Amino acid sequence: MCKNTIDAQLCAKMFLAGAANLEANKEWINELNVFPVPDGDTGTNMTLTIMAAAKEVASLEDLSMETLAKAISSGSLRGARGNSGVILSQLLRGFTKTIKYMEQIDTQILAEALQKAVATAYKAVMKPKEGTILTVAKGFSDKASELVENGASMQETLEGALAYAEEVLQKTPEMLPVLKEAGVVDSGGQGLIQVLKGAFDVYMGKEVDYQIQKEETPAKTAGTASAETADIKYGYCTEFIIKHTMKTMEEREELAFKAFLESIGDSIVVVADDDIVKVHVHTNEPGVALTKALTYGELSRIKIDNMREEHQEKLLREMTAGDAAEAAEEKPQMPHKEVGFISVSIGEGIGEIFRGLGVDYLIEGGQTMNPSTEDMLNAIDQVNADIIYILPNNKNIILAANQAQALTKDKTVCVIPTKTVPQGIAAIISYEPSKSVEQNMEAMKEGMAQIRTGQVTYAVRDTHIDEKEIKEGDIMGIGDHSILSVGKDIPAVTKEMIGLMMDEDSELISVYYGADVTEEDAGRLGEELREAYPECEVEVYPGGQPIYYYVVSVE
Repeated sequence: MCKNTIDAQLCAKMFLAGAANLEANKEWINELNVFPVPDGDTGTNMTLTIMAAAKEVASLEDLSMETLAKAISSGSLRGARGNSGVILSQLLRGFTKTIKYMEQIDTQILAEALQKAVATAYKAVMKPKEGTILTVAKGFSDKASELVENGASMQETLEGALAYAEEVLQKTPEMLPVLKEAGVVDSGGQGLIQVLKGAFDVYMGKEVDYQIQKEETPAKTAGTASAETADIKYGYCTEFIIKHTMKTMEEREELAFKAFLESIGDSIVVVADDDIVKVHVHTNEPGVALTKALTYGELSRIKIDNMREEHQEKLLREMTAGDAAEAAEEKPQMPHKEVGFISVSIGEGIGEIFRGLGVDYLIEGGQTMNPSTEDMLNAIDQVNADIIYILPNNKNIILAANQAQALTKDKTVCVIPTKTVPQGIAAIISYEPSKSVEQNMEAMKEGMAQIRTGQVTYAVRDTHIDEKEIKEGDIMGIGDHSILSVGKDIPAVTKEMIGLMMDEDSELISVYYGADVTEEDAGRLGEELREAYPECEVEVYPGGQPIYYYVVSVE
C-alpha cells in the first residue's frame, strides 16, 4: 500500500525519476516543435534544466527536505535553458518554496505547493499563453486541489491529477491554433507530463532507473598542473550522434567526414553502426562540425564542453585557498567601465560584427544551443561594468536572461528583448552614451522594432503550417511571425522571402551568410538583390552561423 505522505528520501527519488524519464523522451518531445526546423529544442532545454538540478540532488550527502528543496531550486534556476526550461525551473522553484521546511508532504501541503508552483511560473512570463506547459501545470494543480478538498488519498490525488493533466495536454491544440495546424500537442506540456509520470511511477513502487551521475570531485594530484596544459589548441569537446538517412554509412563517406573533422580539430572518433554514427571531436568550431553532420542526417545527444573553462576550474580546485587568492590577484581583469554589453552570437562572422560594435562578452548559442541562466550569470560576472545590457537575440533565450537579471544583485542588468541577431545589431547601434539607462532602453527597443528579420533553413519533417504544405528537406524562409516562403532552391526561397519582407519605405537589405554558403554564392545573391531593388542599399556579410543558410534584415 502506498504511503499517504512523502518524506525527503521518497521525494528525492521521485524527482530523479522524473528527470530520468524526461531525458529518455527528450528527442520525441523535440519532434513536437511546431516549426519543422533542425533546431527543435524543447526536450533538450527542459532536460538540461532538470538535469542541472538532478546532479545537485544526486550529490547531496545530508538529505533533508530543506537541502533537497535548495538543490532542486538552485540547480534548475541556474541550469535553465530556453523558455520551456525557465518555466520548468520556476515551477520547481515555487513548489520547493512550500515544502522547504516541512518534514513530510501530505496531501494538503502537496496541493499548496502545486498552487505556489503555478503562480510562480505564471508570474515569470510577461504574457502567459494558454495551450502551453503553463496550462498543463495549472490543470494538474487545480485537479489535485479539487481531489484533496474532497478527501482523496495521496495516491488518488496524484493519479487523478496526472490523468487530468494528460487530458489538458490533448486539448492544447484547441487552445493554440498553431498547434492544431501543425497537428501536435504542446511540446513543453508533454515534457512536464513525462516528469510527472516518472515521479508517479516511483511513488507507486515501480522499479525505475532513476540514478543520476553525481558531480565528480577529481582526486587531488601531487604537484601542480603544467602551465602547458592551459594552452589548449582546440577548446570545445564536441560529441553527438548522427541518425543518418542512408541504410549504412559507406566507408568513403565516413572517411570524408573524418577528413573534414580533421581540418577543424583533433581527438577525432567516428564510429558507424547500422543507422547511427557516434562522433567525438575537439574543435574551436563546434557549430561548423554540427552543421556538416546535419548533411548526413538528424542529430541527437549533442554535448559540447568548454575544455579551457574546465581546465581552469580544475586548477582552482587543486590550489590551496592561498594559492587561489594569489592567482586571482595575478589574473588580468577587464578594465572597469560604467557600461558594458553582453550579446548572444551564432557564428564567428556575426561575433566579429558585435565586437566591432562594442560588445564586451559574447555567449555562443542562439538557435542550436540555448545558453543557460548560469551562462548568463558567468558573463555578467566577467564584464567589469556597473550597468550591463544583455542582447539575447533569440526569443527562446529572453527568459533565461531575465532570470539572470533577477539573480544579479551587485550590478544593474538591462535585458533588451531582441529576438534575432539583426534586432540585436540594430539595438546596440541605437545606444547613446549620453542618455540615461531608461532612455537607452527605450531607444534600443525602438531601434530593434525598425528591423524585419528573415532566416533561411531546411525542414526536418513533413508538416502543414502557415497555410503551407512543407515536405522534409524543403527550404524555408521564416519571417518574424510566420513562414514566408517554401521551395527547393536556397537562392529562390531567399529572394521570395525578402520580397515579402519589403515595403515602400525599405532602404537597406543586410544579408548574413552561413557556414554552408560560399562567399561566391552569397556575392551572387547580393548582386541579384541590387538589380531587383535598385532603390535599396544591399550589404552582404559572412555570418558563419550553422544550420541557417541566410539571416536577412530589411529596414
